[in-house]
Amino acid sequence: MKIRAAIFDFGNVLVKWDARNLYKRFFPDIQSVDAFLNEIHFLEWNAKQDAGRSFSEGVAELSKQFPQYTDLIQAYDTYWEESLVEVFNETINIAKQLKQNGLLLYILTNSSAEKFPIARQKYPFLDELFEDIVVSGEIKLLKPNPEIYHYTLKHINLKAEECIFIDDSLPNIETARKLGFHAIHYQSPAQLIMSLRGVL
Repeated sequence: MKIRAAIFDFGNVLVKWDARNLYKRFFPDIQSVDAFLNEIHFLEWNAKQDAGRSFSEGVAELSKQFPQYTDLIQAYDTYWEESLVEVFNETINIAKQLKQNGLLLYILTNSSAEKFPIARQKYPFLDELFEDIVVSGEIKLLKPNPEIYHYTLKHINLKAEECIFIDDSLPNIETARKLGFHAIHYQSPAQLIMSLRGVL
């Protein structure tokens, strides 16, 4: 079956996302940041915002568990944009080449419905280069739940076998492969180019 589209993850594929970046101002070193994020189970907590929970609700809930960190928890909501560290221009150029070669481009991202509009405003290429963006928080489904992949395929009117799926998370890749996508576990632009040559 002919490949018609490439579906990219957003964070750490197109743009470096790192919550530690915004917390550097509050701690003496990165080890202290990591210790704080681990203590509050940050990734598990943040995933619930990506699944559709509001930031106000999330901040309130976590602050009840860790009242001594209320200001630091609120800081993630206030300074979220600073978790977007840099654009991976080499990956963007690969996407542009795929588009020039006739592929449709999409994004499937685990991200908050409240916060992703900030990224869209910050990075005009998201709307200029990609046909559409599926945001987990908007549809209340998270990768690697198979349902978000089924939703995406229905939304873009394509079959899994017609799509290349590019993500830095191995669990997300494993689910995509089970569903029939041509899935590439993103590690670097050079590795992505090599992997694409094996698919296209």
